[in-house]
Amino acid sequence: MGTLTLITGGVRSGKSRCALELAGQRAQTKCFLATAEALDEEMKARIVQHRKERGSDFFTLEEPIKLASAIQQVQTQHDLILVDCLTLWVSNLLGRFPDTPKQIEAEIKSFLEIVSLRKTDFVFVTNEVGLGLVPDNSMGRQFIDTLGNLNQELGRLSDEVIFMVSGIPNSIKGGIGARLGS
Repeated sequence: MGTLTLITGGVRSGKSRCALELAGQRAQTKCFLATAEALDEEMKARIVQHRKERGSDFFTLEEPIKLASAIQQVQTQHDLILVDCLTLWVSNLLGRFPDTPKQIEAEIKSFLEIVSLRKTDFVFVTNEVGLGLVPDNSMGRQFIDTLGNLNQELGRLSDEVIFMVSGIPNSIKGGIGARLGS
């Protein structure tokens, strides 16, 4: 049975770096499941930079919407799947299905079901949305509600939860965070 690790924190807090380090320590065959879409030049440049940082250590699969299907496709071929990031995935879902919350719920439910089977180790990267203001618009509130609820469910399912602050891993659940970044 695989382990689930959730790495959360603010923007540019070191979540992705921590996830890559953890994956490197844990697995020989690794899949990087990227949820970002290159919708503008700046994002294209970020994606290129992230690919360089990963090097050839990871098989990379890019899937902005159908995360459960992507996991199902690769989970038996890799010791570990690193999903970076759930924040962009939720944003993609809200952008793709703005008027169909049932479709968003179905995608998230399928994702949680496949992850809970634990057929491999997982590392998930997400942003912590519980420390900011409640947005003054409906779309913003839907985003923080959806991501916040997903984070809570994954936190409950996870063996380890690491909260990143200024590049420092803080173990919230499990204990591995204290051994990273030393």
